[in-house]
Amino acid sequence: MSQERKNNTTKLAKLKVLLYVGLASAMVACGAEFTPKPKGYNRIDLPSQTYQQLAEEHPYTFEYSEHAKIRPDSSGIAQPHWINIIYPSLGANVQLTYKDLNTSNEDLNKLVEDARKLTSKHQAKAYAIEESEIKTTQGHIASVFELEGEVPSQFQFYVTDSTDNFLRGALYFRTATQNDSLAPIIDFVKKDIIHLLNTLEWKEN
Repeated sequence: MSQERKNNTTKLAKLKVLLYVGLASAMVACGAEFTPKPKGYNRIDLPSQTYQQLAEEHPYTFEYSEHAKIRPDSSGIAQPHWINIIYPSLGANVQLTYKDLNTSNEDLNKLVEDARKLTSKHQAKAYAIEESEIKTTQGHIASVFELEGEVPSQFQFYVTDSTDNFLRGALYFRTATQNDSLAPIIDFVKKDIIHLLNTLEWKEN
């Protein structure tokens, strides 16, 4: 084999090596593009969790966030002592509905069943509904429901003394933002609701 042919063969071998190295590097680079990355969300600055006593005249009282406002329920089906706890800066609203078991002529079992039905209406969009009972510091037993998924209400509860009072609550947001983006706010308001339940007291009729 002539010297010129040997040189050409060597150059061709080197070219092949460079080509293989280039292809390998390109494949590694392409693979890096498909590496899953965590979603990024806008930073949410949450207020401090400080509380005030409910001042309005209702058959119940509790402590609620100093960053929230109490507004009467203005819906067409609203009954006495139905209120909204509104968080203007967070776009959140906790709806509270109340029943006096002595005057409403409604059976407690039916109220509990209705509360569960209202929660189950979200099953179509919820991929998990977790139910639990908590005993509050005031000695009440509250049933709470945590809903996961793109549901309009992420947290619901009811609490009763079984003889005179029945209170149900549900958390809603006045926004179309996805729930995973709202997660910090949902957790924040959940803590406020638990505080509400722990400070809930029924007033003497």
